[in-house]
Amino acid sequence: MIVSVIGLGYIGLPTAAIIASHGIKVIGVDLNQDTINIINQGKAHIIEPELDSLVKKTIENGNFIATDKPKKSDVFIITVPTPFLDDYSPDISYIKSAVKSIAQVLAKGNIIILESTSPVGTTEEISKLFASERQDLIFPSFGSESINFDISIAYCPERVLPGNIICELVENDRIIGGMTMICSKRAIEFYKIFVKAKCLPTDCRTAELSKLVENSYRDVNIAFANELSLICSNLNINVWDLIELANHHPRVNILNPGPGVGGHCIAVDPWFIINSLPDLTKLIKTAREVNDNKPQHVLSLIDNAIKSLSKENSAINISCLGISYKADIDDLRGSPALEIVKSLSQYKINRLNIVEPNISELPESIEKNNINLISLDAAIKDADIIVILVGHFEFKSLDKKFLENKVIIDTLGILN
Repeated sequence: MIVSVIGLGYIGLPTAAIIASHGIKVIGVDLNQDTINIINQGKAHIIEPELDSLVKKTIENGNFIATDKPKKSDVFIITVPTPFLDDYSPDISYIKSAVKSIAQVLAKGNIIILESTSPVGTTEEISKLFASERQDLIFPSFGSESINFDISIAYCPERVLPGNIICELVENDRIIGGMTMICSKRAIEFYKIFVKAKCLPTDCRTAELSKLVENSYRDVNIAFANELSLICSNLNINVWDLIELANHHPRVNILNPGPGVGGHCIAVDPWFIINSLPDLTKLIKTAREVNDNKPQHVLSLIDNAIKSLSKENSAINISCLGISYKADIDDLRGSPALEIVKSLSQYKINRLNIVEPNISELPESIEKNNINLISLDAAIKDADIIVILVGHFEFKSLDKKFLENKVIIDTLGILN
């Protein structure tokens, strides 16, 4: 068996490495030549526990190779990004590009699996696109009981947590939604090679919506916590004390608030449902707006802190702890912490210090006139205002005696 994984990002690379570690030949396909070069040197271009050693092992034993064009394979897995456009409508152009590149090397009997988070109907759309590109092959029709097709197509959403991806690719249940039940069965047979958990068969529409619903559920619950933090801020109540007390109720489990919601899933996927059915998604949309607006609340807290200091703004130093979208990873995609830092970069202050232990240089999107990426100790020593934006483990053991005479804005309650 040969498996091609299209897109070697935060999902594609771990998936490719896991499959290759089971003795299967894997061709990883990506358009970024730097990414290809790094992987073929036996290294991972992203930070994820266990991934570096897994890539090194599978590259060295010849089971894994990265390239820029798909080659003939038995199974094709699409793991490319699906962002949204300025109007919050889903952008599936990367998926369509992947389909067109795969179509040229398809052969009868192949399995195509879409893992990219997608609006409902995308799997059916790519089946039609494949059919238009390869009129010599027969592709399945949604819900059909016919066995007269050459290519099996299914949707299987990734359901992993950055920081624990390698384990969860193997241990988490998978939803396998086929264009037909035969497609589901064939895809399940493949996933069972490396997945120890349950593989749950369904149709592709249900699988697509399941992924969106899972992340929308989490977004709504986070929004409730974030809205509580706004209420408590106005009522001068400690929101973390409040949540701890409320969670003593046997049927209450409120999440902790933060500076917003980021990443490639929770902050994006709800819009796919909203875009499809705007009149029926009022709660989901409101939750999304609450979470999207949370960084503005944090900036208002920083503004008040600046006003409270008996200094000219041009003499004030602010240190921000963390700019990734969640704790203990290097992923900056959609990060509310990064959004806050970008806004602070426009402030006319003396220095803006950034502590981000998981990166070696600031992203190009940050103006660097008065911004420094420095150590935690140096940032605390230099700061008038300290803003805790990400719960990296390095920050959770801060000695409070070093924070005396500093204005502290703890958006996560890690010092509570």
